[in-house]
Amino acid sequence: MAANGAAGGLRIAMGGDDAGVGYRSQIKADLEADPRVAKVIDVGVHEKSDKTAYAHPADEAAKMVAKGDADRALLICGTGLGVAISANKVPGVRAVTAHDSFSVERSIMSNDAQVLCMGERVIGLELARRLAKEWIGYKFDPKSASAAKVDAIMEYEKKNFA
Repeated sequence: MAANGAAGGLRIAMGGDDAGVGYRSQIKADLEADPRVAKVIDVGVHEKSDKTAYAHPADEAAKMVAKGDADRALLICGTGLGVAISANKVPGVRAVTAHDSFSVERSIMSNDAQVLCMGERVIGLELARRLAKEWIGYKFDPKSASAAKVDAIMEYEKKNFA
């Protein structure tokens, strides 16, 4: 399947920490009901009482994207920042924190980001649900002017993390 879920719908890994459990369960249900999504893979955490550090599920979800086992990942913690930092440690992954429609759009259209991160303590549930729905509707155009910019990012990754 293409990185943007071209055939059969998107495979989306979801994860986060205890601060993102509430939103994640609702957004997961939304994604599972969306015909554009083939599969949602939940990498945890699943309970507010589970104090697993956000870095662990973020790393697991990002590795799924990097290996091609998922097309994208949606990560939710308290701010969306820690999971983004963690996911960006996986080579080949571009993770962003976005809490508004324009940033969500540009994360795909300008940056070909495969991982969207949000903070449950930053935005309301209905906005988070809407942004997730918008996010799965965007597809990066590898022939766009932004493609060369994404290639430049990846070249820096090769140089700096070789």
